[in-house]
Amino acid sequence: QVQLVESGGGLVQPGGSLRLSCKASGRTGNNYAMGWFRQAPGKEREFVAAIIWSGITTYYAGSVKGRFTISRDNAKNTMYLQMNSLKPEDTADYYCAAGSTAGRETKQYDYWGQGTQVTVSS
Repeated sequence: QVQLVESGGGLVQPGGSLRLSCKASGRTGNNYAMGWFRQAPGKEREFVAAIIWSGITTYYAGSVKGRFTISRDNAKNTMYLQMNSLKPEDTADYYCAAGSTAGRETKQYDYWGQGTQVTVSS
């Protein structure tokens, strides 16, 4: 089992920045790929970004590419999402996930955090 805990969410003005963190514990030695998803009220959970175990390869949703950066520090068992140039449409609960592949679909991930809320508003 892997436990995931997100942090770093909050209220930010449009154009601002936030950095989310996802701390993993438990069986972290299985070289998991990790990803970020988000879910806005009344909408389905959607893919944001993913990163393979080594960190060499990353994937992004088109809506965040160029504004968000995913990274990980395996020595700290922590993944990050640097979010810049935030827009009101980025408002959502953000979830981190771990699985065997860095996919774009929720079903590709085995473990999920509880989420952290991000609100972009003036």
